[in-house]
Amino acid sequence: MSLSIGIHDLSIATGEFVLPHTALAAHNGTDIGKYHVGIGQESMSVTAADEDIVTLAATAAAPLIARHGTDRIRTLVLATESSIDQAKAAGIYVHSLIGLPSATRVVELKQACYGATAALQFAVGLVRRDPAQQVLVIASDVSRYDLDSPGEATQGAAAVAMLVGVDPALVRIEDPSGLYTADVMDFWRPNYRDTALVDGQESVGAYLQAVEGTWKDYTEQGGRTLEEFAAFCYHQPFTKMAYKAHRHLLNYCGRDTDPDTVTAALGETTAYNRVIGNSYTASVYLALAALLDQADDLTGKSVGFLSYGSGSVAEFFAGTVVAGYRDHLRTDAHREAITRRTEVGYDAYRALHEHRLPADGGDHATPAQTTGPYRLAGISGHKRLYATR
Repeated sequence: MSLSIGIHDLSIATGEFVLPHTALAAHNGTDIGKYHVGIGQESMSVTAADEDIVTLAATAAAPLIARHGTDRIRTLVLATESSIDQAKAAGIYVHSLIGLPSATRVVELKQACYGATAALQFAVGLVRRDPAQQVLVIASDVSRYDLDSPGEATQGAAAVAMLVGVDPALVRIEDPSGLYTADVMDFWRPNYRDTALVDGQESVGAYLQAVEGTWKDYTEQGGRTLEEFAAFCYHQPFTKMAYKAHRHLLNYCGRDTDPDTVTAALGETTAYNRVIGNSYTASVYLALAALLDQADDLTGKSVGFLSYGSGSVAEFFAGTVVAGYRDHLRTDAHREAITRRTEVGYDAYRALHEHRLPADGGDHATPAQTTGPYRLAGISGHKRLYATR
């Protein structure tokens, strides 16, 4: 009998502040319907000056450690496209902040928004090799585009931490996977830039091509039929993209694309992304968190995952929700992470967007803004200094 391996626990975190899209629309004179209806976004999480992918990741992971301890965790994989260092893995800072043992491997993975799915699949492989161990997978990103650019309205920030092991309490990850890679310049961020470059039309087309490619491969590998899935978690650069992608999949498979069918498959996966914004690697797993926290009993039901990362790499795979999963959810904590954010106006958001750490290697403290458990206290000698509140 094959091992049951999957997501044993899941926790989310997001930024200190929130900018409603009404404030963005008022600034740039855009009809609010373009945001609320056109891209399906209501607000975006904004990080404090003393928050980054490390503090978000540690905040997401700490509840898992509090519940399960560290004895079985032998690996931490942090997926991000908002890396803070070209050499040192951001996960090493997290390792220290949450108190993991020294006998731990830590690595950072990058492939645009797809990285967390690679991390999850690598984790499944490690656990299959050694079922006694657990793997901590964290997706953490801060999405930032140029001010007044088309991508500005899709910004966001979040982390999702997942504990992967045998006999999972939430979702069993299944074989096979459908895979797809194409060399596309739809979204990228050269080393000399701290905001991404986007070809919006190209990106939508590349995403839809990846939907076809992953599903074709998934089917050829002997995967489930479309009708076997109770819901689908898509990467959501903006929530309306998930709807566009699912309609495309239904069309590709020769199925009806009536709105009720699409809403039934996706409706409960968009709640968190709609108010947090694009969280890159964390996006598809925020969709899973929203689904598990809101749906009627999903016990024994299959969920489809479509993970897309620009450039581009994509994967389609299935997970089955296990019996008793509701007893292990963190629904109240997840909703608190969202409702606790402090609303900021456009000017305050713009100041936070333009805040940068000095690059002179001197001693610089960061403004104390976050009320979360971890903060980026400052830099000294080109070294980042983190603190526990």
